[in-house]
Amino acid sequence: MGLLQEMFSYPFLVRAMIGGICISLCASLLGVSLVLKRYSMIGDGLSHVSFGALSIAVAFNWAPLAVSIPVVAAAAVLLLRITGNGKIKSDAAIAMISAGSLAIGIIVTSLTTGMTTDVSSYMFGSILAMSREDMYLSVVLSVIVLGMFVICYNKVFAVTFDESFAKATGVRVSAYNLLIAVLTAITIVLGMRMMGAMLISSLVIFPALTSMRIFKSFFGVVVSSGAVSVVCFFIGLVLSYVYSIPAGASVVVVNLVMFGVFCIVQILKQKVR
Repeated sequence: MGLLQEMFSYPFLVRAMIGGICISLCASLLGVSLVLKRYSMIGDGLSHVSFGALSIAVAFNWAPLAVSIPVVAAAAVLLLRITGNGKIKSDAAIAMISAGSLAIGIIVTSLTTGMTTDVSSYMFGSILAMSREDMYLSVVLSVIVLGMFVICYNKVFAVTFDESFAKATGVRVSAYNLLIAVLTAITIVLGMRMMGAMLISSLVIFPALTSMRIFKSFFGVVVSSGAVSVVCFFIGLVLSYVYSIPAGASVVVVNLVMFGVFCIVQILKQKVR
C-alpha cells in the first residue's frame, strides 16, 4: 500500500494510470473484433501512420493530436476500402501503408527538428507524455467503446463473425466497420503517447489472444480481454515505476507472461479432460 500511495502522489503517474487503463480497455475490446476479423496488425500499421503524422506536426509546430487523429482515422478508412474491394489483401495493405508512413516520418524528422524528445517519446513511449487533456479524451473514448459493446453487442458480434449474415438481417455492416476502424485509430493515437509506436499494437493483440486460450465464447473473450488488459497495464506501470524501466515495454512483458500463464492453464485443462 505504501508503494501505491507513493506512486499516486505524483500527478503524472495518476494521469498515466487513469489514461492508460482506459486506453488498454478500449484497445482490448476493439482487439477482439480485429483479431477475429484477421485485422490484428492494423494497430501496428496505424501507429506508424500516426508517427508520420506526429513527425510532421512537430516539425511545423502544429498541435500533434489535431493533426494525427484525422490522418490516422482517414488511413483506417482507406485500409477498409482497399481490402474491402479484394484487390489487395489486408496484410499487404497494412504493410504498405505502415512502411510508407514510417519512411515519411523519418525523412521529415531528419530534415527538420531531428530526433527531439517529443519525437522520441512518440516512437518509444513515455509516461510523462500523458497530459490532462489526453487523460480526459481517454476516459471519453473508453465510455464510447464500452457503450458500443453494451448497446450494440449483438450487431458487433454479427459483424465480427459473419458479415454476409449481418447484411441479410439488415445490419449496416460498413457503418460498424467504419466505427470500429475510427475508434481503433483514436485509441492508437492516444495510446502511443505512452506505449510508443513500436509497442502500441500489443494492447490490441495480446489480451484477445490470451483470453482465447481459455474462453471459447465471444462474450467470455470480450470480458476476459478487458480484465486482462487492465490488470496487465496496472502491474506493468507499477513495475515500470519500481525498476525505472520504460512503461510500454514493461506492460508488453507482463502481457507476454500472462499469455504464457493462460497457455499453461489451457494445457492443464485439456489434460484433465
